[in-house]
Amino acid sequence: MTERIEAPGGASGRGARRGRSPWLRLSFWTGGALLLSFALGFALFSTHVGRLAAPQAQKAADAIIVLTGGQSRIDAAVDLLKSGKGKRLLISGVNPIARPEDLRRATGAARSLFSCCVDIDHAALDTIGNAEESAKWMHANAFSTAILVTNNYHMPRSLLEMRRIDDSIELIPYPVVNTRIDRGEWMLNADALRVLFTEYTKYLAAIARGMLDERMGAATAQPLEAASVE
Repeated sequence: MTERIEAPGGASGRGARRGRSPWLRLSFWTGGALLLSFALGFALFSTHVGRLAAPQAQKAADAIIVLTGGQSRIDAAVDLLKSGKGKRLLISGVNPIARPEDLRRATGAARSLFSCCVDIDHAALDTIGNAEESAKWMHANAFSTAILVTNNYHMPRSLLEMRRIDDSIELIPYPVVNTRIDRGEWMLNADALRVLFTEYTKYLAAIARGMLDERMGAATAQPLEAASVE
């Protein structure tokens, strides 16, 4: 009697492949769906950012907050202060080695304007820090409304972080536009694509971090509530 030996690609091999294929298909379709969602979200984000622009008639507020890091932001904020759109200006996230006089000269503003109405924050190192320091400054000055000045691509994440820190403050966006992308130019501009892609991933990370913080806060609150009932 001859013993039957299955070839590597025989029935047992086909069965193993059949056993693995549903998981491979699930992984493939899940990965494809996530990639498609990411690409669609990026397109919507980029289109939204491209349509952001400074308002024609800027509404006045108690204060003006500008987040450093992008071209022309401080100039725009100082111009708003000069035109009386806010009582005071906070420049948040300034390099510790930069002096007020350096900023004043860079903007061409009068010394009297800087000495009376401009505050400088050296503590903030990122957008989260900008939000924290801005909220402290707003409360210290008893302000309730602020014009927020930053670049158009940075505005969605800035509003998200600042509202997360203190949603009692009314924020009026003032997007600074250095490169027009409102007609889809970002799709053909390598630099714009790079900036938008980086900012979009940071925006998604900020959303995910907020959701994680909420879950951790809820999980911490539940044992405390149970303990109080007992």
